[in-house]
Amino acid sequence: MGAQLRVYKRRIRSVTATKKITKAMEMIAASRVVKAQRKVAASTPYARELTRAVTAVGTGSNTKHPLTTEAENPTRAAVLLLTSDRGLAGAFNSNAIKAAEQLTERLEREGRQVDTYIVGRRGLAHYNFRERKVAESFAGFTDEPTYADAKKVAAPLIEAIEKDTAEGGVDELHIVYTEFVSMMTQTAVDSRLLPLSLDEVADESGTKDEILPLYDFEPSAEDVLDALLPRYVESRIYNALLQSAASKHAATRRAMKSATDNAGELINTLSRLANAARQAEITQEISEIVGGASALADANAGSDN
Repeated sequence: MGAQLRVYKRRIRSVTATKKITKAMEMIAASRVVKAQRKVAASTPYARELTRAVTAVGTGSNTKHPLTTEAENPTRAAVLLLTSDRGLAGAFNSNAIKAAEQLTERLEREGRQVDTYIVGRRGLAHYNFRERKVAESFAGFTDEPTYADAKKVAAPLIEAIEKDTAEGGVDELHIVYTEFVSMMTQTAVDSRLLPLSLDEVADESGTKDEILPLYDFEPSAEDVLDALLPRYVESRIYNALLQSAASKHAATRRAMKSATDNAGELINTLSRLANAARQAEITQEISEIVGGASALADANAGSDN
């Protein structure tokens, strides 16, 4: 019985140490998610105004720009998947990967060849393990992305969509990321960034029913689009990176809180088992003492007779 008690005590010490780690990770994630939320809120006005500018140029000119004009028969598409560099975030990465795989299957059924770009080591590891081709990957900044990171990710995507498909370019650009809804809710979503649908852009910016001012473009509307649309892609990717980072921290906080609570319940269960084992051990010792005393008394009584 003493050996069983030692096993329970050893497990309690182990679970207690694990609980301290998960509690610390929960607190770290809680502080990071607040910072990430602030960055998302700070990036929104810029993205909104840039979207208004793109909408004004696109609707105020008759220019057929490759970034706003859909191909008649699209054959290639690029999918950008945003995951995290680290795990311990519940179903955060698996949900994003699942959404990307569903999008890829849909595009392939529609006759498009898909080039996959991945942000985050977890997504890259998933694709490498299954020996799936990845056009390009990025890692090392998913917890705290900057605008420079967004520009680095956007550069090869913009280059790909500006190329002809015969030269390895793509007709469409899609992004899959986890949208931060609240501390308890994060949703994996997919969105088409390019070619732009001006109606969808107007809906997002709240300018669908708004009468936009007339503009004169100098030197030309096409040159303005050349300058604006890459910035638009970068801002959208940056916002998605921030949304993904906030979602990851929220998912980590929730997962670590669950792990901490489970560790507490396991400690209580092991403590009860240890107490029961200790009580059983004490009861057995008392029984052995009483039995020994009784046997000794009987032996003394027999010798007197």
